[in-house]
Amino acid sequence: MRFTVVTAFPDFVEAFLSAGVIGRAASTGALDVRVVDVRDYADGDYRQIDDYVFGGGGMLLMAEPLARAVEASGSEKPFVVYPSPQGAVLHQEMVETLAGKEHLLILCGRYEGIDERFIETCVDLEVSLGDFVLTGGELPAMVLIDAVARLLPGVVGREEAVQEDSFYRGMLDTPHYTRPALWRDRPVPEVLAGGDHEAVARWRRREAVVRTLRRRPDVVARAGMVPYLTHGVYVLCLLPDGAASGEVPGMETMAGACRSYGVRRFLAVPSRALDRSRAGNAGEGSPFKAFPSFAKALRWVREKEKQAPCVVGLGRAAQPGAVHWSQLKRELLEKDLPVLFLLDLTEDKEHGGDNRCDAVLQPVRGGDGTVGELTAAGLLSVVLDRFLGWR
Repeated sequence: MRFTVVTAFPDFVEAFLSAGVIGRAASTGALDVRVVDVRDYADGDYRQIDDYVFGGGGMLLMAEPLARAVEASGSEKPFVVYPSPQGAVLHQEMVETLAGKEHLLILCGRYEGIDERFIETCVDLEVSLGDFVLTGGELPAMVLIDAVARLLPGVVGREEAVQEDSFYRGMLDTPHYTRPALWRDRPVPEVLAGGDHEAVARWRRREAVVRTLRRRPDVVARAGMVPYLTHGVYVLCLLPDGAASGEVPGMETMAGACRSYGVRRFLAVPSRALDRSRAGNAGEGSPFKAFPSFAKALRWVREKEKQAPCVVGLGRAAQPGAVHWSQLKRELLEKDLPVLFLLDLTEDKEHGGDNRCDAVLQPVRGGDGTVGELTAAGLLSVVLDRFLGWR
């Protein structure tokens, strides 16, 4: 990947590029980073790059030297990023998107910024590090290069470490410890020194969840739950009266959604006599495991997980006491229980539907707030993506 940094202070950026992980990656060719002095594209003996703001104010970088620097950066137009307090706040998903660009040109502003006409004409993305103001764009440019580069092959020595970082899977990183094992009467957690790698992995997953819930609960809504669950997730579909499983539209689609999102097993309670006689006998090749009743399906999950699951009803209409999915997601991670999503397609609730639920989700709503007219398969796919999808 190629980076170009356009700046009025090239020495500042070059010092950063000569040290640490980024410096090693640049020296080995894993990164192609070029620093461009915007004054090289200015006019006059003084190589003027700024002037007073129209209407009064401070100094502003002029559009023409910047445009010439961008045009001289390569045969094809690079993706131009302008660090600015007015830009979108940088986050991990944006970093991953930028890592997919072939040529990233970062334009470092100064003083009051740069001419708005240049932004409108040449800038593809404005990025902010947060709601504060710096003296120039060089520091944000270094942050961008560091964050993007470490996702590229050959930059970080142990690439698995990137996958363990905060935000990569959605959660914050787990606590880390080094020698000595006892520091000022504070020991390292016993599990980390015990040599049981599976126990260590479980401890780290749980600590990542606890830390995220405590420090950044807002992050949980966009995090995938699957890597952090101790127990399994199940889906139970209660079929309508008089319908065999093969006659219910979308059963194969629902089974495919369950497989895609890591659901441990797709369960069904049939109501037709033929299906009841075969309940529990569906082989592993079947898209679902059938049971004659809700109670027996629930018992099977409880025996499988050695713990009663939290039964979550997928609400198709507004109900008193229904909870928002983001709130329930935090609660499920905090309680660390098996989860059974219940999709009740019956009309008379004879199988024990919402009254058997520990929680019922608020219905999926459309862009104007109205309850959507989703199929059962569509509703299930949306819910699974919110809870189990990869960020």
